[in-house]
Amino acid sequence: MKVFGITGWKNSGKTGLMERLVSEISARGVVVSTVKHAHHAFDVDHPGRDSYRHREAGAREVVLASRKRVAVMTELRGEAEPELDELLTRLGPCDLVLVEGYKRQRHPKIECFRAEAGHDLIAKQDDTILAVASDCPVDVAVPVLELDDTKAIANFVMAHVGLS
Repeated sequence: MKVFGITGWKNSGKTGLMERLVSEISARGVVVSTVKHAHHAFDVDHPGRDSYRHREAGAREVVLASRKRVAVMTELRGEAEPELDELLTRLGPCDLVLVEGYKRQRHPKIECFRAEAGHDLIAKQDDTILAVASDCPVDVAVPVLELDDTKAIANFVMAHVGLS
């Protein structure tokens, strides 16, 4: 399993790029999975639903399954957030895992950068960032790709992980 990350500050275009990359790379016949880091509490089910009630009653894990999909929800109940490496071991077989966020983890990444977001470049202090996908010219020591050029970014990722 190959791992490559898309990182950047809030409103830098990470999620849009992730969506386009998954579509582009999957269309090339590559099996893609994703991991997304959230900095806030989130819920995948809703109050009143059976799975929600199971979790609220104290279940550590709840598996929700149908003919269309399977979701596994794990309540940490005060335990530490799992590290990215541990989460990767939970994934089923795939060719490539695209990781959104996890900017402090030590895997290869592209940084998304938008001038209007008003943040500094992470790439200037992080040697795991191998390129910057930007909507404006930037002065960095790594390749700069056009943020909206999905094919070029996909080609860069695929070449780096050896799937091109």
